[in-house]
Parts: sequence; C-alpha cells; structure tokens
Amino acid sequence: MAESGVTDGLGNTEDIERSKTEGKQLTKEEKQRLRKEKKQQKKNKEKSDENASHEGEKKKKKKKEEKPVGSASQPPAQPSPKAVPAPPAAAVPVPASEAPAPADKPAKSKADLKAERRARQEAERASKGKKGDVGQPAPTGKLKAPPSELQPVVKRLPEHVQVDDGIKIPLRSDYGYKVSLFSHLHQYSRKAPLTQQLGIPSTVIHPAIVRLGLQYSHGIVAGSNARSVALLHAFKQVIRDYTTPPNEELSRDLVKKLESYINFLHQCRPVSASMGNAIKYIKKEISNIPSQCKEEEAKLKLLSCIERYINENIILAAKAIAKYSIEKISDGDVILVYGCSSLVNHILCEAFEKNRKFRVIVVDSRPRLEGREALRRLVQKGISCTYVLISAVSYILPEVSKVFLGAHALLANGYVMSRVGTSQIALVAKAFNVPVLVCCETYKFCERVQTDSFVSNELDDPDDLIVTRKGQTQLEHWQEVPSLGLLNLVYDVTPPDFVDLVITDLGMIPCTSVPVVLRVKNMDQ
Repeated sequence: MAESGVTDGLGNTEDIERSKTEGKQLTKEEKQRLRKEKKQQKKNKEKSDENASHEGEKKKKKKKEEKPVGSASQPPAQPSPKAVPAPPAAAVPVPASEAPAPADKPAKSKADLKAERRARQEAERASKGKKGDVGQPAPTGKLKAPPSELQPVVKRLPEHVQVDDGIKIPLRSDYGYKVSLFSHLHQYSRKAPLTQQLGIPSTVIHPAIVRLGLQYSHGIVAGSNARSVALLHAFKQVIRDYTTPPNEELSRDLVKKLESYINFLHQCRPVSASMGNAIKYIKKEISNIPSQCKEEEAKLKLLSCIERYINENIILAAKAIAKYSIEKISDGDVILVYGCSSLVNHILCEAFEKNRKFRVIVVDSRPRLEGREALRRLVQKGISCTYVLISAVSYILPEVSKVFLGAHALLANGYVMSRVGTSQIALVAKAFNVPVLVCCETYKFCERVQTDSFVSNELDDPDDLIVTRKGQTQLEHWQEVPSLGLLNLVYDVTPPDFVDLVITDLGMIPCTSVPVVLRVKNMDQ
C-alpha cells in the first residue's frame, strides 16, 4: 500500500511539474500536495540510509565474533535484538589483518569506537587473568623499591648556618615581640651574642672574624665606612694566616672559607650595602688569580688589592667629596647635620681648615644619640656648634642655610638609605626651602630598588629604648606584656624629591644619575 501511495504521489508530482513547465498556474491544493510529496520523499530517503547503516553494523559485529584473541577465549558479544544469526561454527576464522575490507565501508561513529575499545580492554583483562592463574611470570618492568631502599633525602642547610668541617652555626634566636609590619626582619639582643650559644674553635672561624662579629653585635664598630674598613682589615688577617690544603686550589678553597666567615658575620649583624660591594670585589680578585700562581705571590697580590680598595674607595673618595663640598659652603652659613657621619665630619673639618666661617647645628635622636660623638669631634676642632634633638628640628630650620646628610647606601632608583630620621629632616627642610645635600661615596651605590622602609631594613635591640630616670625604669618588664612591642628601626629611606644634590667622588650628580654610575662602574670592572 505504501508503494502504491508513493507511485501515485510521483505521478501527481510529474503532472504538477509538467503543468509548471507549460506555464500553467498551480492551485493551492496542488501546491500543498507538491510540498507533502517532497517531504515524503525525504523521509523515505532517510529510512533507506538508516537501514544501510544497520546492515553495516551487523556485518562488523559478525566479524568481531569470528576474530580470535590470542589463547584467551573472548566472551561472546551480546547480540542486539535486531542482530542476524552468526555463521556456522565450521567456518574458518580469518584474521583481521588478512580479511578484505568491504568496498563501501561506512565511517565509524563515536559509539562504535567506544564499544570496540571496551571489548578490546575486556579481552586483555581476561587474557591477563588466565596467565596469572596458570602461573606464568608477571610482565617484566621496573619494580618500585621499598621505602627503606630509596635514597635518603638530603636536607640542605641554609648558607648562613652551614660552615666547613661539619660544624653548624645555629640560627640566632629572635628576641622579644616584634611589630607585625616588621615581623619578617630579625630582632636580636646584645645580651645573647652568637658566641654564647656554642664554642667556635679557631680551625672553623678565624679569631679575627669572631672578634669582629662581637664588635658588630655590641655596636662597638658602627657606621658604614668603619664597618667596611674593619671587615677588609679582618680579611687581610685571614689571608695572611691562610694556607692552601693539599689537593685544593687557592681560588676555590679561600672563597669557600670566606663564605662561612661572611655567614657568621651576617648572624652577628646584617651585612650593609657597602660591605656587600667590598665582599664582591674581594671574591672577584680571588677568582682572577691564575691556578699556576704560587701561594705567597697570590696572597701578596690579594693584600695589595684590599689596601688599594680602602685607599681609593674610602680615603681618596672622602678627600674628593670634601673638595667638591667646600665649594658649596660659604662664609656665614648655618649648616645642619644629623647623627654622626664620618664623611660629613671630615668635610666640615676640611672646610674649617680652609678658613670658611660657618656654624653647625647637630641634630640627634634617641636611642643611640650618635650626634654627641659628632659634636665632640667638631667642638674639638674649634667649630661653633649647637646641639638639638630631632623633635625640635622644625623650630631650628628657619635659620639654617644648608643641610648636609650622610648615607648608608644610595639605591638604584635614587632613594637614599640612611639613619632613621633622615627622611623626616629632609621632608621638613623641603618645606622650609632649605637645600639638602647628601654626601656619599660611589662604593655605597647599590643595585637594589626600594621605595619604603618596611621590606628591607634592620631592627636593633629593643632594650635600647628602655630609659631609667630618677631611679625608675618604666619599660623594664615590657616582655611580660603580650600586647606591647618595642620597635627600634635602624634605617629609613628618603625619596629623591627631597634631595637637591648628591656629592660623590665622581662629582655632583642628581639622584636620578645613580643607575648611570652603576653601569659605568660595572663596565670598568
């Protein structure tokens, strides 16, 4: 019946098509009939395609059932309700590699590929299970060693606690409660130096280095220049007493020994930027020593290099800076200085000897009160001085004509790192339109970049803030109060906007020229 309906429909469509070609107009009924017939033709075509695909799937399933999988018996595939019965068992199975592919092989759908993969995996599992039951050897492969046979994990100690000859220097324990903003910095007590925690034999750390570390931690040697000179002199003593061990090279063994000494000094007090530059210079000179050079000759060469570094970068640099700075000092000037900078004191003494008439205001701050030492030196030379604390700086600045400041380091972005309180003085001087001149040697120039005083700084002993007046000590038991923390910062950072001029041994430059000086120095080295 369906076939007769289709033939009738085809006859009708042929009549309609003929009437269209003859130019006759079709009625609405004829148009609807034509649409229905076209839809019916599409449905018939889709059904025929589905039948063809079903037949292709049946053929594939038959071939899978006939395929042998090794010695294992593959479980028979579950026949679908429309599956054609399998061929007789007498038929010889043909391997898949030799079976001729059908000429009109349809493309496999995702469902077919998944089914094939699942069947293959099940067959492999079945074959493996059979092999295990029979007692065949397991497949060869790299067996994992038990945890006891694994190589032990070597935990490397940090460099600042590792020393040669198997002696480990313990980390110096932090002291007291720290303000949360500076909790990443170390805070030590002078009452508990590192040498009290263990006995250090002279074979591990040189006695000159141990003595220098104690002087650093107790504040006996203070100031960037003084610390750098003391470090270089201690290294000279180490080099004099050094002997190269057998089967070792001087350039390698000496650098290794110096590393352990530097780590010990860093535990006593963090290394300054100027000390870091001096250490880099010494290491470079040691690495430049040729291997065929004799030990005595190499030691003499290193000692002369250290002496030259002190002479050129500290002594001669101070003289050059003094020469440039005296040009900025006029008769009748009132010069404000802060703290005790050895370079600024040298400049003022040189200017006084050149018969310049000026007066100095020494500003000081607690708890170190370093300005008292600067005041003593200047008064001893005969210079007229006034001594005030930093809290009164805004009252004294109207009569000041110039501000001379020292520096701990000059950073690559032009910021000046100096004794805490320097940025406050530079800020107030800027408000009063008083020029601020920073005096700094180029060996203190640092490639580090910093815009605040929190990320990298140094915390001093908090007990220095405890003051006894009239027999009473207010903060004597401050550690027993859990919510109380004493903050004794050492340095602060001054923006380049508050500095008018930097006077160096290369000349007078703005803060923005620091990267240029660093680049030139690196090229020279």
